[in-house]
Amino acid sequence: MKKFLEDAALQHNPLRVLVDFMKNEDQKETSKNYSNWRFVGYVLDIGYDKTTIITSDPFKKAVGGIPRNSLLIMVPSNFEEFPPHFTLLRVLETAPTPLSHEVQQTYFELQKNSMPELDVFTQSELQWGALKTEVLGMFYPHPDEPEKLEFSGDLNNFVSAHKYRVFSPDDDLLDLITNSLVPETNRFPIGKLRLTECRLPLPESKLPNVDVNVSTIDFMGTRTAMFGKTRLGKSNVVKIIAQSLIETTKESKNVGQIIFDINGEYANDNPQDDSTSLASVYPENCEVYAFKPKNATSKILKLNFYEHPDRSHKILADLLESDKRNSIYIKNFIGAEVPSPESIAGLEIGDQKRTRRRILIYWAILHSAGFDADESALKKIIDLDPGYNAEFRKALYGDSTPKTIDSLKSLASELRKIADFIRDMKDDNPLLISKSSKKSLFDQGDRALLNFLNPGIGAGPAILHPFHTYHDMNAGNIFSQIMASTDEGKTVILDLGNADPQIMVYYTEQLCWEVFKSQMEKFTSNNLGEKYVQLYFEEAHNLFPKDDDVTTIYSRLSKEGAKYHIGMVYSTQSPSTINKDLLAQTENFFIAHISARGEVKALANLNVAYESLQEDILQAKTPGYLRMLTRSHRFVVPVQAFKFSPAPAPSTGGP
Repeated sequence: MKKFLEDAALQHNPLRVLVDFMKNEDQKETSKNYSNWRFVGYVLDIGYDKTTIITSDPFKKAVGGIPRNSLLIMVPSNFEEFPPHFTLLRVLETAPTPLSHEVQQTYFELQKNSMPELDVFTQSELQWGALKTEVLGMFYPHPDEPEKLEFSGDLNNFVSAHKYRVFSPDDDLLDLITNSLVPETNRFPIGKLRLTECRLPLPESKLPNVDVNVSTIDFMGTRTAMFGKTRLGKSNVVKIIAQSLIETTKESKNVGQIIFDINGEYANDNPQDDSTSLASVYPENCEVYAFKPKNATSKILKLNFYEHPDRSHKILADLLESDKRNSIYIKNFIGAEVPSPESIAGLEIGDQKRTRRRILIYWAILHSAGFDADESALKKIIDLDPGYNAEFRKALYGDSTPKTIDSLKSLASELRKIADFIRDMKDDNPLLISKSSKKSLFDQGDRALLNFLNPGIGAGPAILHPFHTYHDMNAGNIFSQIMASTDEGKTVILDLGNADPQIMVYYTEQLCWEVFKSQMEKFTSNNLGEKYVQLYFEEAHNLFPKDDDVTTIYSRLSKEGAKYHIGMVYSTQSPSTINKDLLAQTENFFIAHISARGEVKALANLNVAYESLQEDILQAKTPGYLRMLTRSHRFVVPVQAFKFSPAPAPSTGGP
């Protein structure tokens, strides 16, 4: 009766799969159906971390082989006397047996004497061998919830080695091992379980056919690393992760995504590589911003330089610095501070006037450089007349003082004249002193901009002409637009494939600041709720260098992002080039082939779960073959990622 009640309590427990498996194996043993028996061998030596098992050739052949890194289960010989549980083992390498020396001696004698065949007794002796395995942990019924299982990374106890048996799990058990720890909520299949790179099956056997699932909850507000050499499928997995978040949050729309697409592969299809873009698969969920849109649905990734003078000046400054311009007046222009129109409202009356004039000088520079503008729209932002006093203008023009300034052309003309007029004047010249505030009409920042507008010697605004491509007078505030889209749960792809490197850095950095500030404001106002933003970075070593400045936005994202529900997926080839703080905070890892032993050691030092997989990572080069570890998985899972496709990841097959 007690046994009956215990079985009834476990009827709906996932470990029911183990009970059924063991019953089937016992029946195979009883009926001597050894060709289908999943039995592998016995335990030779047992410990808390490592276990050595003995096996023979017929056992290995019956289960389709036991490659390195394959998974085995260890159960008590009197399994039926205990609650269903098993210890999970990962095969590491071969191990010597007590008879290894004698076996080698026999092989030597056989080869030396060229014996054509073995007698049955010698053959029986030679087919036995030993394998060293790593103890990954134990699966057992949840003590408090009978319908659930629990996993521990250690063993509570072990007895003598001869009281255990070792089996190779079937697909149902492999599914339990791989997926039972993954939350049911927001599940998404990412690939197939692939225990080894070699896919050659033994005769009359087949390879495992088990889906590997992830829960997108593991990616929300966390850091996910993609390490491995180029052309091995990192970008494909990034697409699948982005796809999984789109698919699992269609109803809630609580996760917005921003992909910084430096190669244009997420925004545009690539028929040569048979690669489909995320944007073409999910046109209703994705918005693409590009400098040179390749299709009609993409939006222009440009700024109205007039409406956003603070941002556009930063862009121009970065571009000029990258050109290594050495003229003093250019350096002064780069170093000058240009305020935003929004900053005017919070200032005192006198400071408001000076701020407006600084912006007008900058507008005159843009006009002189040939940047087109909607002047009627600009007049609604700031009156184009700087409003200098009559005495100053009379000294500037003499008796032919023009009327009120009402256009960018007349504004630029007057400011050029002012630049010439004050060039050699000192700040304390009475003409240059405001009668109301007693401050200089033109401080050092104003003079820097005026000297750039009319340098006397030099090209002045003409050097800005090549940068027209980043300006559009009809462009709105793309940062506000992008943030509004992410709040709606959309995926925004910034196609930076044909952008200047400085522009690429600018937009990435500024948009990261916008995300950080937006999420922080939600947090401080208690409106964050379940709203998440997911950021995707490629070539992450450029953004998160090993010796990162702790004040950068990327440093703040790595340290504080989780608190504000900001998740990151970052890709690079080498773990050792990434900032240590970010690596220490990373929860999820997807590891493809890495060719440098030092890099693999750095990975193992970072996460001990990869300690026993170093040789596998160094040798396996198949695209899409990854060693995955997520927040839900307690051990590394080898997976062959699906190829990104228009539909959700298929239930069978791989790339």
